[in-house]
Amino acid sequence: MVPLTPSAALSEVIGTKAIPRTEIIKKIWDYIKKNNLQDKKNRRMINGDVKLKAIFGGKDQISMFELAKVVNKHVK
Repeated sequence: MVPLTPSAALSEVIGTKAIPRTEIIKKIWDYIKKNNLQDKKNRRMINGDVKLKAIFGGKDQISMFELAKVVNKHVK
């Protein structure tokens, strides 16, 4: 896997070190679970806090299926 460099917004959640995409997604999920950001009624939805809203493009909530697409915009 090729290490990818996170954007400034993404690095606030996962750190500044370049890591593979699979690790980026894993770290985002760890952050979501640690901060209890999964929607209680619909577990497929992720609620954004201040840090995640910057990654989500200002949206309050996205589905877990949109997560990979959103991450693509924040890595080089």
